[in-house]
Amino acid sequence: LAFAWDTAKRMEAETHIDENGTKFYTLHGPLFFGSIHSFKQLFDARNDPQDVVIDFADTRVCDHSGLEAIDAVAERYLNAGKTLHIKHLSPECRELLTKAGNLVEVNVIEDPKYHIADDRLA
Repeated sequence: LAFAWDTAKRMEAETHIDENGTKFYTLHGPLFFGSIHSFKQLFDARNDPQDVVIDFADTRVCDHSGLEAIDAVAERYLNAGKTLHIKHLSPECRELLTKAGNLVEVNVIEDPKYHIADDRLA
């Protein structure tokens, strides 16, 4: 049981910088109350380049804590004067984000569809 919990709360990211100087974070693992600490530690708004893309294609946001973590990371990039783009979030995630909602790039063909455990949708 402890191994399952430790594995579930671990978020990982592959990163690369493209020819235009944009840094890409491709996330892996679920984003929920148990993984928000490791999620937030993946990003370095102060030292990242001007343009940053966070790709959630291989990540599922499971609860409201995950949404708050995305908003917190978005606020860090905003405060650092950086441009942040968020890709591959579900329609519910986009609807529930407060600060980062306008940063989400919508692609209805590629974006996943799943539900989030949140009181506001009940």
